[in-house]
Amino acid sequence: MQNSSPESVTLSNKLARSPSDQRWSDVLDTDGFIKTLSGIQGKGVRPDLIGSIITHYASKWLPDLAGDGPTTAVSSFQDSPESITVSWMKQKLLIESLVGILPPEQDSVPCNFLLRLLRLANMVGVEAKCLIELEKRVSWQLDRASLKELMIPCFSHTSATLLDCELVLRLVRGFVSSEEVVRSGAALTKVAKLVDCYLAEAAVDSHLTLPEFFALACAVPSHARPTDDGVYRAVDIYLKAHPGLPKQYRNRLCTLIDNRKLSAEASLHAARNERLPVRAVIQVLLSEQTKLSKHVDWSGPLSSIRSPAVGPEGPARCMSRRDQMVTQQMEIKRLKEDVLRLQSQCMKMEGVIEQLLEKKKGSFRWKKLLELQCLRPANDHDRFLNHYVEA
Repeated sequence: MQNSSPESVTLSNKLARSPSDQRWSDVLDTDGFIKTLSGIQGKGVRPDLIGSIITHYASKWLPDLAGDGPTTAVSSFQDSPESITVSWMKQKLLIESLVGILPPEQDSVPCNFLLRLLRLANMVGVEAKCLIELEKRVSWQLDRASLKELMIPCFSHTSATLLDCELVLRLVRGFVSSEEVVRSGAALTKVAKLVDCYLAEAAVDSHLTLPEFFALACAVPSHARPTDDGVYRAVDIYLKAHPGLPKQYRNRLCTLIDNRKLSAEASLHAARNERLPVRAVIQVLLSEQTKLSKHVDWSGPLSSIRSPAVGPEGPARCMSRRDQMVTQQMEIKRLKEDVLRLQSQCMKMEGVIEQLLEKKKGSFRWKKLLELQCLRPANDHDRFLNHYVEA
């Protein structure tokens, strides 16, 4: 392990001193801080120590990076007599300078700190090159991010959503395309769970479009999700927040759910969910029927072997292997017939429901026409009909 240089220890001690210390004047100058840090970087100091120094310095001078704890900044830009524009320009220059001296190692700076820095960078409008570098570093270790830090507000005037879903989509795609993810399936599973939780939060926004929701859900490969309960929850929340979504779009949205990977509780909820289209409910029921048939396939040979019963005529003969196979095939055939019959009944039920809805809409239109007929003034033809009826 490499030892820390005297310059790094001195700099850390300066950062830990009280604000009234006169030696803060050496640290307040951003150019001097970067020059000193670049000097100790070239002497082989551990990258995690360099990252901790940068994190501590940024938390001191960028109060928004302190998180939920009390503000420990020496001087807040918001409380300074300078204008907001000047304060934002100082924050912008400081962020760009700090990103330029970040160690190249992936684990040198915590992911949640980088996300807070990325949020502030988007707010003050740093250069595109700096944003790209921050997004690349976050995507490297996205499996260590928290949902709270990932919920970055959208500062773009061209988007109506509350959260920056396009930014998260770029981060997820960058993580999935990295070489480390190919070797680590556990990290990809963590990111898939994080994306599902993020989708559930973003789905509440009525301005979130279906293509945006669909793209973010598909950014993670399907094999990364051991269960699709999280996707089902996000889809259900999206349907609840968008009650006017057309039927074809609701059917397309439900294609994100793999019914084979739903738990028993999620399948039961989906079967009773009125927000889901009828076709999606039928697919859930068929999937559960298939699971049941597979369970019977596996348990059939074992359950068909019975212990010999002793009767007046002696012990009963055990079933041969051939008899077991015949019995199992007959059971599978019967279950397949039940599935086909259930599917036919569900399709007929869907047609009846659609016909009832059409009749309901038609009766509503006739009722509206009769009301308009009663409200409008009678013409000569109507007077003639009334006179003929009275006669």
